[in-house]
Amino acid sequence: MNEIIDKYNTHSNNLGKADQPSLDLNLEHSKYANLNEQLAEASLRLRQMRGEDLEGLSVDELQQLEKNLEAGLHRVLQTKDQQFMEQISELQRKSSQLADENMQLRNQVFQISTAGKQVVADTENVITEDGQSSESVMTALHSGSSQSPDNDDGSDVSLKLG
Repeated sequence: MNEIIDKYNTHSNNLGKADQPSLDLNLEHSKYANLNEQLAEASLRLRQMRGEDLEGLSVDELQQLEKNLEAGLHRVLQTKDQQFMEQISELQRKSSQLADENMQLRNQVFQISTAGKQVVADTENVITEDGQSSESVMTALHSGSSQSPDNDDGSDVSLKLG
């Protein structure tokens, strides 16, 4: 008999718990309905901002929509201008850096070319140990070579002493 009473009590307690999920389900259903309504409202506002579904709006609502769109456009233009200014600053910085680099390279080329002219000027009138200048050695080499045009391999042979 005690077992039957325990089963009855357990069963009656479980019935009370079975009603609770039903309450949770109703609460979730109401949250879902509320979110669905918010989504529909946001979708309508988005379409109105695009210029669609404007038929049901009053003049005041249309003016408010216009103000909102103008404020949004102003923020978009400010952001775009700011990004353009940042890009211009970056490009000016790069331009300055490249100009400095170009000037350094020009100075290096000038130094190399002036150093090369000094070396050429110094070696033009060098006297060899035999008492001949490098010019006379080069002249002798060029005049002494009796290559025929058929044997010309296209190479330019030169010798500089010093």
